[in-house]
Amino acid sequence: MIYVKTNKLPVLLVLLGILISGCSSELNQPELNNNFAGGTDFSKTDDMIFSLIGLYGEVSYGNWERPLVISTRGDDVNAAGDQQGLKNQDRYVYDNSFFGSRTLWEGYYGTIITAHTAMEQIQRYMDLADADGVALGEQYIAEAKVLRSILLLQLSQVYGAVFIPESSNLNDFANVTSVPNKDEVMQHISDQMDEAIPFLLDMRPNERTDLKGGVTKYTALHIKALANQELKNYQAVADAAGEIISSGKFSLFPDFYELFKSPGKLSDENLFEMQFSDFGVGEGDRKSHLYAPYGPQGWTPLVAGAGGGWGFFEPSMKYVDFMLDRGDNIRLETSVLFTDRGIDSIINSTNHTAGTLPAFVSSTTRDGDMLNNSSRTIFSSGKHYLPSNQLISGRTDYGSNKHYIVHRYAETLLMYAEALVQGASNTAMTADQAVNLVRTRAGLPPLTGVTLDQVVDEKYAELAMEWGKRFFDMVRLERNDELSYEGRTFTADKAFVTYHQDQIDEFPILGEISN
Repeated sequence: MIYVKTNKLPVLLVLLGILISGCSSELNQPELNNNFAGGTDFSKTDDMIFSLIGLYGEVSYGNWERPLVISTRGDDVNAAGDQQGLKNQDRYVYDNSFFGSRTLWEGYYGTIITAHTAMEQIQRYMDLADADGVALGEQYIAEAKVLRSILLLQLSQVYGAVFIPESSNLNDFANVTSVPNKDEVMQHISDQMDEAIPFLLDMRPNERTDLKGGVTKYTALHIKALANQELKNYQAVADAAGEIISSGKFSLFPDFYELFKSPGKLSDENLFEMQFSDFGVGEGDRKSHLYAPYGPQGWTPLVAGAGGGWGFFEPSMKYVDFMLDRGDNIRLETSVLFTDRGIDSIINSTNHTAGTLPAFVSSTTRDGDMLNNSSRTIFSSGKHYLPSNQLISGRTDYGSNKHYIVHRYAETLLMYAEALVQGASNTAMTADQAVNLVRTRAGLPPLTGVTLDQVVDEKYAELAMEWGKRFFDMVRLERNDELSYEGRTFTADKAFVTYHQDQIDEFPILGEISN
């Protein structure tokens, strides 16, 4: 079936199409903070939203390598292709000259400074606004705090100790004498969410009519839960995740396969997603993420002319074997695309045979796209795949028009379940109920008396290939043996990526840190 987005585009994307090359570019220049628009009239309260829209744009439209630097460690995925720095990192050999590490740091901090610039601009509008305008400004500043915290959380998961900017003034970093460690960063994020939550909208992101899909109270609660999970403060995790669950506002998208494709855009499951669009037309302006790194190097798409990928991101054989052993067919079909060479490798390296493999383990997807054998990968990520028959006619770039899901309710449920089995308490639901909601969608039988190992396995099955979440779980739980696979050896001192030499040259204190 061909899925074409025909409904009215979200306000956020329409406005981003106007602003992304204007307002947000100026937001990146702290020296223009006091008047970045060249004569802004701060008495025009209705214009206050443009500062926030510019920030949403900066968060979404980053370089292709940033999510791969975050995502390509862990036993769910392998780095592949010709990016040696990425491949080294995947094997826990950290190169302080790898350009991807530099652009992740620089890009994220550029956007964090943008967040502070936006908050400062909004405050200037609030200074001249009436009571309603002040209330709206407080909401917008709270949203900016959440967006900033999403980036800080990922930065600290990757690097450990990182700076915490408090304003857009770069002079604050001229003579830094210390760098907050990971625990301090996570506590800061948790505190920031406590500050933001009272001012945020009490609704799902997809219920918003002003900026559809934008941050709400529940996005902030999810980020608070994640930060406290990193701190192993499991009661705080249960409390924050339990509040999301008890709201009754969220539900799992019924079709796991389509969740990551066009039908899953802005679903009731999504707590935060980066939004992209072809604006419903086959040519002209578009707002897009470059999905080519995740795609197969060679394929024969059902829709002729649909572009392929680069083969930089490969689901691991360990993950495939784990899912086959579980009979976890719905999530495996969704998460992994197979080549004939990959299928042969399964037969040759695992206990599975050609006669026992499920029918969907095929080089042709259910949507009719065929993966060809390539020298780079034997599998590709299904979660970053948009079937060629879901492309808008006239668009050919791999994954064009596809949203990028960052946080979703299934993760909330599994964080909550883990917190309970780690000793926390909450009455939103039981750990069994939380896990079984996720398992039921996956077509698996319910569990009774779930253990930590079972919750961890469920997270592996559910969240693989998503933003390094499996790797960060294994580091937190000190399960080094899980990360020592397919020739890799992981030790605790490999938890954090090395700072790029450019960052050490700019901030020598980084060279003195031992995470």
